Amino acid sequence: MTKLPPRLDIRNLKRSFEGRVVVDDVSLTIEPGQVTCLLGPSGCGKSTTLRMIAGVDMQDSGQIYVDGKLICDTVFRIPPERRNTGLMFQDFALFPHLSVAENVAFGLSGSRSEKAARVRELLGRVGLARFEESYPHELSGGEQQRVALARALAPRPRLMLMDEPFSGLDNRLRDEIRDETLDVLKQEDTGVLLVTHEPDEAMRMADEIALMRAGKIVQRGAPYNIYNAPRDKEAVGFFSDINVIDGVVRGALTDTPFGQFLAPGVPDGQAVEIVIRPQHFKIDFDRDGRGPDPTPSDGAAARGVVERARFMGNESLVEFRMDHDGSKLRVTVPNVFLPSVGKALWLSIRRDRCFVFPKVA
Repeated sequence: MTKLPPRLDIRNLKRSFEGRVVVDDVSLTIEPGQVTCLLGPSGCGKSTTLRMIAGVDMQDSGQIYVDGKLICDTVFRIPPERRNTGLMFQDFALFPHLSVAENVAFGLSGSRSEKAARVRELLGRVGLARFEESYPHELSGGEQQRVALARALAPRPRLMLMDEPFSGLDNRLRDEIRDETLDVLKQEDTGVLLVTHEPDEAMRMADEIALMRAGKIVQRGAPYNIYNAPRDKEAVGFFSDINVIDGVVRGALTDTPFGQFLAPGVPDGQAVEIVIRPQHFKIDFDRDGRGPDPTPSDGAAARGVVERARFMGNESLVEFRMDHDGSKLRVTVPNVFLPSVGKALWLSIRRDRCFVFPKVA
């Protein structure tokens, strides 16, 4: 059986502005029905990458293929309107003078009856069948986003490009619209490239995350793998708060107040950073002044004094000042846990949830 080409295949894209490299040798593939999130902080080059794929910006070098066909290099260029791609942006970009049905039908080809049937089909899918004759200003933000989705899908694009499309919605509505959007896109077997700076959005929607930093894709994989096997400290910190403990490797081990940590492959004398998320600490009360005995999974315990405790809704955040070096650690605990300021407690670390990285100067 012959393998079909990827829905999207971008190869070695580069783009500079006034001598500053914004997109640096980016390559990426997306299969039919796959949702890939291009995730990264503001200014990392992800929206510029999207604009080059859409055809509204031109790469300095590299090629873009859709369904195995070249649509753009530095010589050949198919115009944006002929690339068979759908576009969704955070401002919805609906035409205020057109009705909902007219917005969805905009850009459709075919007979009047064919266009009307496609409009009815999509408005039914997004739950807006009764709003055909309404105008955008008469709709809520969530309803406008559904109209924008229906309009983008109406011509049956092979590829959907989405640039922060849910950022204008409140949090509760955002989750609902994300899920509905994902369902409709999967039904259409559309390849999706979603640009976002929100890790939660990427984790919720993506089949694959491409983590971007300073113009480059630094890591790519399924959400589970990106979260649990990050390539460096910055990748860990992009998805959650982190604590960092400094150490030095001796014989593939690093001594810390929490016991020894393995650092395989790291040369002796190399400074390292042990990175721990706040939820991966275990707290024990100081009952006898010595703390709990070490365990194989959690190692030794170190004592800290509570400086602050706050309830955050579904968890509590406790900040400690550690006895051994005066450093601060942030720990989260499920539900309500609000020890008094000045309380001494013992902390241990889940070894299987720590990351050891060579320290970068």
